[in-house]
Amino acid sequence: MNQRLQVAIDGPAAAGKSTVAKQVAGQLEYIYIDTGAMYRALAYHALKTHTDLHNGERLSELLDASEITLEPVKQGRQTVLLNGEDVTKEIRSQSVTNHVSLVAQYPAIRQVMADRQREMAAGGGIIMDGRDIGSHVLPNAEVKIYLIASVNERAERRYQEQLAGGLQTSLEQLKADIRQRDKLDSEREVSPLIKAEDAVEIDTTSLSINDVILRILEVIKERV
Repeated sequence: MNQRLQVAIDGPAAAGKSTVAKQVAGQLEYIYIDTGAMYRALAYHALKTHTDLHNGERLSELLDASEITLEPVKQGRQTVLLNGEDVTKEIRSQSVTNHVSLVAQYPAIRQVMADRQREMAAGGGIIMDGRDIGSHVLPNAEVKIYLIASVNERAERRYQEQLAGGLQTSLEQLKADIRQRDKLDSEREVSPLIKAEDAVEIDTTSLSINDVILRILEVIKERV
């Protein structure tokens, strides 16, 4: 594909964004940008340094002094570096998951993150996923996808992911956590989780990963 597009993939927690975005990027030879990992890296850094998560100013200072790097996807995995340290595994801990929406609610932090993300996307040929990519970060993206799935399906996916990673957790607790994250993400004042008007909505509840990938590729081809 000669035309290097900006592709925005949004949706709630555990809707399958990262999984399909990485594979679509691989097939198109595009760069994959996991914006959620950037917020997770900041949340991890704040927890590790005992920074007050309710103090937006202190969190902004921490972000300004932090370098968050997303390396190209290799063998289906994107490495996340925080000040040169590989934190790819650490940022997926349950503690970070439970606190990332709190960190992501501050306007100053979202502005800095959005600026960094726009710089990454400037040249096109990127697949970027998150909560506000099509609506705020890349409002002029040529392709916008909005993935949804039922709470039960999303909790089951997260449950299986954690079991595979050796983590024991409660399925019912995951459902409660996802509902809470949906509430925080959709009700925050700045750049809430919202479907862009020109986004194509795909309900992944009963679809396989391959089905979703094929549908997204179809949408991209239609836009070229």
